[in-house]
Amino acid sequence: MKRIVIFASGSGSNAENIIKYFQSTQTAIVTHVLSNNGKAKVFDRCEKLGVDASLFDKDSFINDDTVLNFLLTEADFIVLAGFLWRVPAKIIAAFPNKIINIHPALLPKYGGKGMYGMHVHNAVKENNDPETGITIHYVNENYDEGAVIFQAKTSISSEDTSETIAQKVHELEYKHFPKVIEEVILQNE
Repeated sequence: MKRIVIFASGSGSNAENIIKYFQSTQTAIVTHVLSNNGKAKVFDRCEKLGVDASLFDKDSFINDDTVLNFLLTEADFIVLAGFLWRVPAKIIAAFPNKIINIHPALLPKYGGKGMYGMHVHNAVKENNDPETGITIHYVNENYDEGAVIFQAKTSISSEDTSETIAQKVHELEYKHFPKVIEEVILQNE
């Protein structure tokens, strides 16, 4: 069984969904969740689900090899689920095509530094886009520029608010993200 380490910075709803999904498969297991935010609700979710979670700082992520060494011993795949920092080149090099991210828009639209969560949904609404969705992609050295693995769309009406757009996007995330992760893992066997 392959080992997944999830990186999360916030509430952890996608992390929880992924953990639960893989608890009922033989493909992989989430062995650990790493967060750069000591106040992240993902820690509470992990405790309830019996999954180890750890806090790390920028220095151990970027400057020294603490996080990299941990990943080399604990992970076969890395999943970014609401993680807001750019992944260092040394981690990307150690896990080629094994780091997967989800973005709450149809890349290349609304990608890049600072484009996450409600920032994305507000931009979609402000531009009166007729649709939005999710993009699941491999991670490279640049924000939201890795090769696209999968996209799913949802239509938007003029009555939709940024909040209802967020809800539609979350539904797509919960439906597709774990399954696409599993497909990537199975293709790498």
